[in-house]
Amino acid sequence: MLMLLVDTDFNRVPEGTESGFVQTEDNVKIRWARWAPTGSPLKGTVTIVQGRTEFIEKYFEVVEELRARGFYVVAFDLRGQGGSERLLKNERRGHVESFDEFALDLHAVLDNVSLSDCPGPHFLLGHSTGGAVVMHANRRLKTKIDRAVLTAPLVGLAMSGRIRKFAGALAKSLVWVGMGNAFVPGGNDKILVDYDGNTLTSDPDRFKRMNDILEAAPQLGLGSPTVSWFRAMGMATERFKEPEFQIEFGVPSLVIGAGRDEIVSTDDAEELCRSCPGMSFLEIRGSRHEILMERDPYREQFWAAFDAFIPGSAD
Repeated sequence: MLMLLVDTDFNRVPEGTESGFVQTEDNVKIRWARWAPTGSPLKGTVTIVQGRTEFIEKYFEVVEELRARGFYVVAFDLRGQGGSERLLKNERRGHVESFDEFALDLHAVLDNVSLSDCPGPHFLLGHSTGGAVVMHANRRLKTKIDRAVLTAPLVGLAMSGRIRKFAGALAKSLVWVGMGNAFVPGGNDKILVDYDGNTLTSDPDRFKRMNDILEAAPQLGLGSPTVSWFRAMGMATERFKEPEFQIEFGVPSLVIGAGRDEIVSTDDAEELCRSCPGMSFLEIRGSRHEILMERDPYREQFWAAFDAFIPGSAD
């Protein structure tokens, strides 16, 4: 079921919110939200590109911080998650056939919400899978986006090369025998995780807020990815290693890695930045994967880097 924003006592919808749905080139409905700045001077527009399993409501705190800095803000849910259209009968399965589909989501929001109704310059803030989507969509972004900040981007999973190759080969085989829509081996439809032992954040309050939102609105939740999603992810990240991609990467980007990331490979992200002329790298030591949902000392480092990299404009 498609839905507008979820408002709760502990996570209020920001004042002045506009929201709606946009349809992609392949006819998938994508949920979006937009806000005007609360601070000055005007600095342009930031479009947030979320990670896997995420949803707009999770970013309300970040939205308010960007608005206070003088930015228009646009956020949206990738297809198959949050309040956007789900792709399978089992709506808890995170599924795409190719990251090209996620790129269609991004371009639909940029063309119909961000670029059409918000002032430039235009920036992207992509997290994890969202960072991979930004890189994957790079060719069409060159004429639309001025700069991007990518937190813990999915350049490669945090696993050994041998295991990564085995998992990729297994995913291709399972897709070939018609099991692409199934959960990855060991996957499930669980949407809530315990704080103890979590690999997302060391901030108990922000972690609780994420879980509380899902308890109040479980329809926003997403379980494990499908085999096809995993295969699509592998194909996208392999492309990042190609010299042609690295030479042509055209959006100036700051990559911010998490020093204690157990989900994606911070080393892979740093290595990519050394190969791409338009990318620079910063590591926040001690931070877990969800840098923007981390404790304040880590978030303060993020915002210092963001403020230094994203230029303002009075135009």
